[in-house]
Amino acid sequence: MMMGRLVFAIWFWNCLCCLLLLCTMIDANQANVDCLRTFKSQVEDPNGYLSSWVFGNETAGYICKFSGVTCWHDDENRVLSIKLSGYGLRGVFPLGIKQCSDLTGLELSRNNFSGPLPSNLTDVIPLVTTLDLSFNSFSGEIPVSISNITFLNSLLLQNNRFSGNLPPELVLLGRLKTFSVANNLLVGPIPNFNQTLKFGAENFDNNPGLCGKPLDDCKSASSSRGKVVIIAAVGGLTAAALVVGVVLFFYFRKLGVVRKKQDDPEGNRWAKSLKGQKGVKVFMFKNSVSKMKLSDLMKATEEFKKDNIIATGRTGTMYKGRLEDGTPLMIKRLQDSQRSEKEFDAEMKTLGSVKNRNLVPLLGYCVANKERLLMYEYMANGYLYDQLHPADEESFKPLDWPSRLKIAIGTAKGLAWLHHSCNPRIIHRNISSKCILLTAEFEPKISDFGLARLMNPIDTHLSTFVNGEFGDFGYVAPEYSRTMVATPKGDVYSFGVVLLELVTGQKATSVRKVSEEAEEESFKGNLVEWITKLSIESKLQEAIDRSLLGNGVDDEIFKVLKVACNCVLPEIAKQRPTMFEVYQLLRAIGESYNFTADDDILIPSESGEGDFIEELIVAR
Repeated sequence: MMMGRLVFAIWFWNCLCCLLLLCTMIDANQANVDCLRTFKSQVEDPNGYLSSWVFGNETAGYICKFSGVTCWHDDENRVLSIKLSGYGLRGVFPLGIKQCSDLTGLELSRNNFSGPLPSNLTDVIPLVTTLDLSFNSFSGEIPVSISNITFLNSLLLQNNRFSGNLPPELVLLGRLKTFSVANNLLVGPIPNFNQTLKFGAENFDNNPGLCGKPLDDCKSASSSRGKVVIIAAVGGLTAAALVVGVVLFFYFRKLGVVRKKQDDPEGNRWAKSLKGQKGVKVFMFKNSVSKMKLSDLMKATEEFKKDNIIATGRTGTMYKGRLEDGTPLMIKRLQDSQRSEKEFDAEMKTLGSVKNRNLVPLLGYCVANKERLLMYEYMANGYLYDQLHPADEESFKPLDWPSRLKIAIGTAKGLAWLHHSCNPRIIHRNISSKCILLTAEFEPKISDFGLARLMNPIDTHLSTFVNGEFGDFGYVAPEYSRTMVATPKGDVYSFGVVLLELVTGQKATSVRKVSEEAEEESFKGNLVEWITKLSIESKLQEAIDRSLLGNGVDDEIFKVLKVACNCVLPEIAKQRPTMFEVYQLLRAIGESYNFTADDDILIPSESGEGDFIEELIVAR
């Protein structure tokens, strides 16, 4: 009797815990929906850019399709970042954003927000790694509480009307790598930031009373006050006339802009704005084509016409182009980079020297105004993602097993080379089927290696994630959301997901299976979750793409599937193999196909895993 009661008590307790957990998840999802609904109600949207924010849908993850919203998972209403730069929004800082409790990135730059920031900013956005409020009209003092947002890596407050002193507590933001308060109304001494941060004068320029390194030394209090009074008196008279002129200028200018807002059918207004740029050269890593200019790229892509877009990803948009001599190439327009032109130039020269058979060769680059353009060799068969998950499924011919195995081995080889033999060694951080390109012979080439550094400036000694970017969803190692630190084992996890795509033919982010017996949905989740479920049930064979079965290679396919499981199933990163080990395992499986060349043997570094650091940016 006692034993029966004990069993019942345990069962009841487990059920209660599961119920509480489910309720918590439901509440969290609803809180994020309420967060966006409140946010929308608290801002003015004169251009109607938030018209896609339509509420009332009961489908999980529907808010993830909202313009400017990114979720942790496409099938879950949990907001990761909100990026609404340049939307023309108005109002005060939207406090409703507090309900997005898992938010790691908030970018509201180039809008018309005004008024002070809330004094309890830490309670509103406690976990953000990127806060970009630049180019608005925020005013008042910068709240001291901002120094308690301990995960901040990027804090951009330039071009506002902030006044008063810079809080000395800002030095407590130990992760801070990008910072600017230029073009405000700040006064007083600049906090004594750690010298390793090396914030330049441009981060503090055009404030009437800021002083101290890296600006001029602070003078006596009376002298400073006198200067402020003089500046205020003279500035007040000048500003009065200037404001009237500026308001009139922007009023009439905006009338024309509003009329033309929707008049960009080719999506290349940014490119047309470069047409007046004369003499902009393209730096090429091959001397034979070193005399190219920006105008050549414009002609090759028909001024970056949208019909020439190959793909759009996290790091930017890739276009196909053809030079006048008939040479095809790919041109990537990078997303906004925090790097200065000098830093960008140094990074490009480093990446240009990284050459391997299984990496997409970087041919050159161009800097025009704020645009950064990269040139690559053209890959005839496009991205692996499109080969596995085509838009037109009716005319789709599935890749055969030898081609898939060739892609797996070549990609593993390229990653292993980046991890163990490249100098400087590189952690990719964004591995997915969307960054693996294929030649006409289906030889895989890894793209976007090193670009994570350009998009997200980070410490030269730690591979810390910033800006709320963790890689493509579905490919992210589970430990990243806790540690926010990139490691080689994170790349191994992401590559394991690519292997699962090759074997199963399923997308990384979503798998939906219907039970044939019950004619109802038996599974809904991401690819790794599905594989984990089948592995626990000893049904891994059910995961294999049916188009591959029955061709005498079932044993090879299952071996590759087991390698993939070793990459993604262990919860502890140290349990995963290294990329060198993964490459050797796959190479052995495909030995009979003679895919590999004589230079296959890669010697891994003798240093331990903990000593591996991303060395793409070195002291220069």
